[in-house]
Amino acid sequence: MQNFGKVAVLMGGFSSERDVSLNSGAAIVAALQSSGIDAHPFDPKTQDIVQLKALGFQTAFNTLHGTYGEDGTVQGLLEALGVPYTGCGVMASAIGMDKYRTKLVWQGLGLPVPEFAVLHDDSDFAAIERELGLPLFVKPAVEGSSVGVVKVKETGSLQAAYQSVKHLHGEILAERFIGGGEYTCAVLNGQALPSIHIIPATEFYDYEAKYNRDDTVYQCPSDLNEADEALMRTLSVRAFAAIGGQGWGRVDFLKDTDGKLYLLEVNTLPGMTSHSLVPKAAAQSGLSFADLCVEILKTAHVG
Repeated sequence: MQNFGKVAVLMGGFSSERDVSLNSGAAIVAALQSSGIDAHPFDPKTQDIVQLKALGFQTAFNTLHGTYGEDGTVQGLLEALGVPYTGCGVMASAIGMDKYRTKLVWQGLGLPVPEFAVLHDDSDFAAIERELGLPLFVKPAVEGSSVGVVKVKETGSLQAAYQSVKHLHGEILAERFIGGGEYTCAVLNGQALPSIHIIPATEFYDYEAKYNRDDTVYQCPSDLNEADEALMRTLSVRAFAAIGGQGWGRVDFLKDTDGKLYLLEVNTLPGMTSHSLVPKAAAQSGLSFADLCVEILKTAHVG
């Protein structure tokens, strides 16, 4: 095993996903330590991240979800400090954090994405409802963990849904409802892991279903036939590469009732909690959680 030196597991931070990040980070610290790696928790909210090298840290395992951790900000700082870090670089992190601009990149390459519209104060909300159909989803472009996602089911309620979330980061999107199932496919070192079919007990795979409930069903291997499994893995690798992804990430999908697959979003810094998806897919491939953490750490880079 290569010598990683003293490893800072960056966790916590300042975003709305702080609690998720703390849970992910704690699991990673324990896993790395169990593998003989000198890993330590490091929370930029309570410690000065500029002092990483002065404190003797030689590598950073980034698990700062959301704003400042997943959007290219901390990646740029780590590059300026000369500290190798895990995950995507500045550009891929910034694009991947923005669902709107990710969709534009994918559309430009001819990859399948659900029909959507950008909402503004002066939008013709009635026309958008007619165009996209009901139900539909309203979501902020620059939030993670389904923060701010609203399902619009009644005619005339799109504008109120927009008003309720327009204070959140980035553009606000309205997106066509695709009702044939939710899936995800992780990418590790340029290879796709087995897909997972996500079956929430809630109306959709929201924050509660992701982190707090124990009745969400995760099928891995999923129910896809061999051809669709191969297609999803191919699309995952292509979609991740399209934004300049490095190391590891996760691409989320929707399937319509006719079986067509659509790219939903990319997660350049997936969760690593007990409920998280990448560890489930890795386990299906024969990788323990500790081995997965070590494999991710091996991808640490500067720039």
